[in-house]
Amino acid sequence: MTPVPIRYGARPCSLVVCRGCCCGDARKNPGTDHAAQLARLREAAAASGGRLAVRTSDCLGPCAQANIIVVQPSTEGRRRGGRAAWIGFTLDDDCLDDILVWTKAGGPGIAEPPATLALQMIDPPKN
Repeated sequence: MTPVPIRYGARPCSLVVCRGCCCGDARKNPGTDHAAQLARLREAAAASGGRLAVRTSDCLGPCAQANIIVVQPSTEGRRRGGRAAWIGFTLDDDCLDDILVWTKAGGPGIAEPPATLALQMIDPPKN
């Protein structure tokens, strides 16, 4: 897939990686290298030429489905109707692969998520 070009001043697709009370906790998910996951996402963002941003957040809420990553659409994706996608159980490299493939293709509003990733999408918490 061809990456979507970035317009000046446009916000890129971004990942919000939960690192609150449960997400990123080795006691809750001891088989996951949480630090390596975050490093991999940050490396992908650095290599994206500004097409992807990554930040961390304190607890996002759905702790029973940790680890949580929220994929936020780019400016263009939002213009096309894309909305934030909440992904639960992001515990392995296959899931990160799917997230990175999707964001490279443009993310919400621009590209459809891989089918396996769509199965991991969850509802955001109600405020």
